[in-house]
Amino acid sequence: MNLRCGEEGTVDGGPGEIKTRVVKFGSMKSSEASDLRSREICNTLCDMRNAVTIRLDQDLDRMLDEFCRRSKRKRSEVVRDALRRQLSLMTFEQLRHKAMPFAEARGFLTDEDVFKAVS
Repeated sequence: MNLRCGEEGTVDGGPGEIKTRVVKFGSMKSSEASDLRSREICNTLCDMRNAVTIRLDQDLDRMLDEFCRRSKRKRSEVVRDALRRQLSLMTFEQLRHKAMPFAEARGFLTDEDVFKAVS
């Protein structure tokens, strides 16, 4: 989004919105500019704690762009969903790894053993 001095706008920030106002510091008194700078720095730090920067190779970037174009979804939305799914899968695998010794001690050696017991 391109804003001119004095304009306000809203930027899509995923689950929330980021409101911004463009100002020209030179036209303010120094105390007003200092106060505004400190508030903007605070807002930036608070908003940026949820930002992640990743580097993609060309193939992955091309795949992401193509998928977003076909699905009409934003890149950030697709990346958040993919990260959420991957973290859920990794959490499940960690829990499964922790539970395996207890399951094996009770005779559950394979997924089929578990399915037989619960079916």
